[in-house]
Amino acid sequence: MSGVEKTNVMRILEQKKIACKSHFYGDTDAVNGEDVAAALGEDPDRVFKTLVTKAGGSCYVFMLPVNRELDLKKAAKAVGEKSVEMLKSKDLLPTTGYVHGGCSPIGMKKQFRTVAHISASEFETIIFSGGKIGFQVEMPLSSLQKVIRVELADICRD
Repeated sequence: MSGVEKTNVMRILEQKKIACKSHFYGDTDAVNGEDVAAALGEDPDRVFKTLVTKAGGSCYVFMLPVNRELDLKKAAKAVGEKSVEMLKSKDLLPTTGYVHGGCSPIGMKKQFRTVAHISASEFETIIFSGGKIGFQVEMPLSSLQKVIRVELADICRD
């Protein structure tokens, strides 16, 4: 970690004494999750994106592989809502404290109910945003679950 700045996510993990591996991909043209996985030389099934949705007055966070799409009907069912919709980009920063492309399930302004795709349990470790564009963290799902409550469900389009 020497020489690389720490994100709020990394500080939270350090505080809680949760081990993680940090990845930095700052000097690339990565514009989406699949580009990030390629920049890191990692399996896109193991690199997760963090999406924020809303239903009524509640927000929900969904984590899924970067090469998959969120099925809004399955997502709504997973959290017991009739429907969910994606949070508008302009609402992301005021709601979560994160910008589009740097949204992490850890360290949001408020902890929202978080659901990860069931495939997260198939990997020894998963990789997800470190809370800032260019930064990713890698850890076992069980370690992430020590920091925030994460449920598992089938939330991806077939």
